[in-house]
Amino acid sequence: MSSQGMVSEKEVMAALGKVQEPELGRDLVTLNMIHDLVIDGGKVSFTVMLTTPACPLRTQIEREARQAVAALPGVTEVAVKLDANVPSDGRARGLLTLPIRNAVAIASGKGGVGKSTVAVNVAVMLAESGARVGLLDADIYGPNIPTMMGVRRLPPSTEEKLVPAEAYGVKMMSIGFLVRPDQPLIWRGPMLHSAIRQFLSDVEWGELDYLIVDLPPGTGDAALSLAQSMPLSGGIIVTLPQQVSLDDARRGLEMFRQLNVPVFGVVENMSYLELPDGTRMDVFGSGGGERLARECGVPFIGAIPMDPAVREGGDQGLPVVVSQPESPVSRALQAVAQDIAAKISVAAMQKSDFIPIDMIG
Repeated sequence: MSSQGMVSEKEVMAALGKVQEPELGRDLVTLNMIHDLVIDGGKVSFTVMLTTPACPLRTQIEREARQAVAALPGVTEVAVKLDANVPSDGRARGLLTLPIRNAVAIASGKGGVGKSTVAVNVAVMLAESGARVGLLDADIYGPNIPTMMGVRRLPPSTEEKLVPAEAYGVKMMSIGFLVRPDQPLIWRGPMLHSAIRQFLSDVEWGELDYLIVDLPPGTGDAALSLAQSMPLSGGIIVTLPQQVSLDDARRGLEMFRQLNVPVFGVVENMSYLELPDGTRMDVFGSGGGERLARECGVPFIGAIPMDPAVREGGDQGLPVVVSQPESPVSRALQAVAQDIAAKISVAAMQKSDFIPIDMIG
């Protein structure tokens, strides 16, 4: 491909070999992220294959790759395309006929902390980025994902399987689709275990990059059944800043550890209320989520402010990241979704033999 005065493929790859993927701590060439390299005179084009379409550092990676190649003698134009191929965490999920590459459980020690809000908006954000996303409402006792996603019923089922509902690009399943809204849900352990297994084995999920699982509050049978039925890539703990919520969240965090589920980190919801004059009111205290993460030795993923639009969106079936995408709460939720996606990629790459664990920062 090389000729007099024209840059060679070897030179381009050498330049890109100096560009790091910040989350994974290795260069783009070693990670096999450079695809479709074409050199036409002084014009160089290539695709950077990210490990998630929701990569929080995609702009930085694109800029550094472009600059590295543009600095080569003879290069007059650089065209960089970004694409994504989400790696699998390598865990076998025997109940599922088609691959779910990564499954993440979102939990809380207590109810009322906005766990389902986080699950819904993270799922929608990942789908908007271009990922294939499923949302499993495993909150058997209080299933509210159908309301929050604005869907009342499932599509017609096939002869063998239930077909998940779909909204905002997210496939979803909930016991709420299968019972009347006024029907009390009284589950014993074996029934609950059977229901969760059915949500995995009897639903036509298709191939997914991410399955987001909304667990019921607390540390009861549902989490245990889920962990036994389907290996999880990791878990997220949602808490409020106040001490009572933190005590419960700590129990949820330890539950994941006892089930050998990696803890990706802590999200602090309803972190503060921004007043019209720009000051912040700490309605539930401050800094609790960050303190919990530090004490338990897990990452602090982010703080989400209070906003009445979140509740309104949940009631109307219109997630706030769709209804008000530029609001502070939506930007915070987007950052949380991107952070989770990055952590999933790092965990999946750690499980592969390709990158030694000690090489990942």
